[in-house]
Amino acid sequence: MEASNLRRTKLLLLTVLAVLSFAATTFAQPASLASLPEADVLIYLSPQRILNDVVPKVLAPKDLEEMRSGFAQMKSAVGFDPTNVEYLVIAVRFNKPAGDLSFVAPDIMAVAGGDFSADSLLTLAQLSAQDRVRTEKHGAKTISLMKIDPIAAQAEKTPILKPFTEIGAVALTPNSIAIGNLRYLKSAIEAAEGGGRIRPETVQSLMRDPNALLAATGSPLLAFVRSFGMLGTETTPREARCDSSFGNFYAAVTMSGANYNLRGAMNADNPDTAKIITGLLSSLMKHGIEAVPDKNAQTALQSIRLTAKENEIVIEGDIPGTMLADLVRSAGTKPKAETTPAKSAPAKRPVRRTKRRN
Repeated sequence: MEASNLRRTKLLLLTVLAVLSFAATTFAQPASLASLPEADVLIYLSPQRILNDVVPKVLAPKDLEEMRSGFAQMKSAVGFDPTNVEYLVIAVRFNKPAGDLSFVAPDIMAVAGGDFSADSLLTLAQLSAQDRVRTEKHGAKTISLMKIDPIAAQAEKTPILKPFTEIGAVALTPNSIAIGNLRYLKSAIEAAEGGGRIRPETVQSLMRDPNALLAATGSPLLAFVRSFGMLGTETTPREARCDSSFGNFYAAVTMSGANYNLRGAMNADNPDTAKIITGLLSSLMKHGIEAVPDKNAQTALQSIRLTAKENEIVIEGDIPGTMLADLVRSAGTKPKAETTPAKSAPAKRPVRRTKRRN
């Protein structure tokens, strides 16, 4: 009797541990993303899963071996292995116009997290850049900034590029690093400390499928409203007169067995608008697919379907893994166009002139 109870207790403990392990794996990434600053568009990638699960299935063995050799050399040289990057998020935030009604460029930032030391990576970057890097304190963090000379030169003619004349990097946590323009990095530091964080609904939309290899979500209508002064300017706020989720979208790529699945949806406000936009996009997509020269790519794209479901435009597609592998490999093995050397023009013989005798 006691042995039976002991077995049951062990089984219960193992079940609890398995559930906790699954929960930690499933919810770790959304929890880390919840400390990001506000964003209008988010793109999520799982480099670890892509490099470990997808790339070996689509690359030729020789190319795969070269990639792994390059990663090993990188790890040996700088102590960083790309396969240890658990997530990469690209965030875009649109801004209100300036007080003089000039358009303000959106903020852009990339955040990576995983099994690596963010401080060590920043130190190596500073050593390689030497005196080109300057630092700026914000809160408890130090931002490393480097001037991008080509953008700085172009910004003299195009002022909208001024926010990107310097690109900065900061260690948000011991295992995550952010790279972007200065204003957005400052917002990221403040969000990491608990202020001005992204809306939970945005993270939930992005990570509605925690097994996604790639996912994206955004609110283009809100970005337009903010960028063109419908919410006021940086100096003069204005209350919103339109509250609509039209255009809000979500898309993700996942794996199911040997297939890759594309799923997504866009809000169209009402069923009629959803049907109108679906018909328009389907027609455009059909003509676009027909213009693709590669037959394998055409077959893959033809598996993508657009349908109107209530107030949404839904996109679905299932692409066999073998088809994608063949497509990638054929693209990498296309013969290069041979260039025939230009024939040099035959040398002209000097014309001999005979002197006339008087």
